Order: sequence, then C-alpha cells, then structure tokens
Amino acid sequence: MPESTLYFVSSNEEKYREIRGALESCPVSVERIALDLPEIQSTDPAEVARFKAQAAYDHIGEGRVLVEDTGLGVVAWNGYPGALIKWVLGAIGEDGLCRQLHAWDDRHAIATVILCLSDGRTTQTFAGQVNGEIARSPRGNYGFGWDSIFVPEGHTVTYGEMQREAKMKISMRARALDKLRDFLINT
Repeated sequence: MPESTLYFVSSNEEKYREIRGALESCPVSVERIALDLPEIQSTDPAEVARFKAQAAYDHIGEGRVLVEDTGLGVVAWNGYPGALIKWVLGAIGEDGLCRQLHAWDDRHAIATVILCLSDGRTTQTFAGQVNGEIARSPRGNYGFGWDSIFVPEGHTVTYGEMQREAKMKISMRARALDKLRDFLINT
C-alpha cells in the first residue's frame, strides 16, 4: 500500500511527537500543520473535534487531516469542564482547579481524547478514555496541559510525573491512537 500524508493540525509539538510515534507502523507519513482553528464552546470533546476537523480540512483543502480535542470531566461536577478544560486552566491554572475540588469529597474524573480524521467528505472519530482522579495539587514536570493534576486509575502518580513512554502505555491518547492505527492499517 503506498504511503500517504496525514496532516496533523496542532500547535502542540508534544502531541505531535506522541501521535507521530504511535503511527510509525501505519502506511502514512504524519506532518504537523500549526493552524489557529476556531473552536466551538462545548463540554463535549467529540463535538469540538468534529468542528475542528471540518475547519482544518476547509483550510488545507486536500488529503486527510487529523485533529484532536481533549476533555477532563470532573464526576462531581457532572462532567464539567470537559472540553472547556483549556479555558478553565487558562483562567485559574492547575493549582486553582485542584483547590476548587477541595470542597468535594469525590475527586474522580474522566480524561478523554477524541481524534477526528477527515478527508472533506467523511469524518472518522476515535475516542480514548481513562478514569482517574484530580490530585490535591499539581505534581510533575513531564507532559503538558493538565497532566500534572490527573492521576490515572490504578496509579499513584500523575501523568506529569510519568515519562512519555510510560504515559503512552496507559493514556487516553494511546487508546484513541490504537483505534486510529487499526483503522489506517486496515483501510
């Protein structure tokens, strides 16, 4: 099968490294394009990712584009902030989110990654989720985003305390990438 180009639209170099590494066995080459895409405001990462995939394809106009959106839903808050996590952290930071949760006994959260692959006609969605909890305070210097406050179920350390290789064995992105990889190999 001939290799094709997959345009990963993101300004995040670390996400690009994770995605490129996970798709090495696929018949695609992955190129990153940093675009400032509009984002609809929704707590649902799948809704945001589908919108971004269409906007990315409209801008690039060829090939296949891949976009990602993440969400961190706090169970006690009925899934809030979900896909709005970027904006919440921009306003109050990781430490602020941890402190806000001190008022609740339940610190459980669900981390979600949605990957959307679009060729302009069809969009395929690949989801990965990990249950866990929000740490009492940020810990760790690895990763990005909210890695320093999310402790995956069955672990005592945050993603921010895990090196990339360890995180990629258990992360929500790894789970979504497994599904995407299977799709790319089998289509």
